[in-house]
Amino acid sequence: MEENKCKCGNSNKDKFMEDLLKDFKPEKDNLIQILNSVQEHYGYIPKHAQESISEFLNMPMAEIFGVITFYSRFTLEPKGKYNIAICLGTACFVKGSEKILDRAKERLKIEPGQTTEDGLFSLEETRCVGACGLAPVFTVNGEVYGMATVQILDQVIDQIMKENA
Repeated sequence: MEENKCKCGNSNKDKFMEDLLKDFKPEKDNLIQILNSVQEHYGYIPKHAQESISEFLNMPMAEIFGVITFYSRFTLEPKGKYNIAICLGTACFVKGSEKILDRAKERLKIEPGQTTEDGLFSLEETRCVGACGLAPVFTVNGEVYGMATVQILDQVIDQIMKENA
């Protein structure tokens, strides 16, 4: 039954999901809390987890998929060890964040929403991290780099690569 395994290597009925769902009543109102727990555990929301939630809450998979794709916090793909998010909100965009994004794509050879083959980096666009006074900004695993430049991005990527060589 290899097709029932997610990239995380767990079978369709894994212990984490069984234990997690015991903490909730089978009510649709619990969907976001359950998805948050799954996202925190796996780093993304694998298909087998969606299937378990669908069965538990008696909800169609399409409805669960719709919620997952609506909220930017949730992801269907595993993220890299280092998730780089570049703010493209108005303040950051006006101050050049698009150049930083272009450099990240060039350096990492991936597009937003993708992860490098080695699993070290993932890249995403974000709309506001709440640090407009420091624009432009990018984050690495939630750590904010303000008044960012292409050079600062390069330094951060170089340092991470050095630490993980």
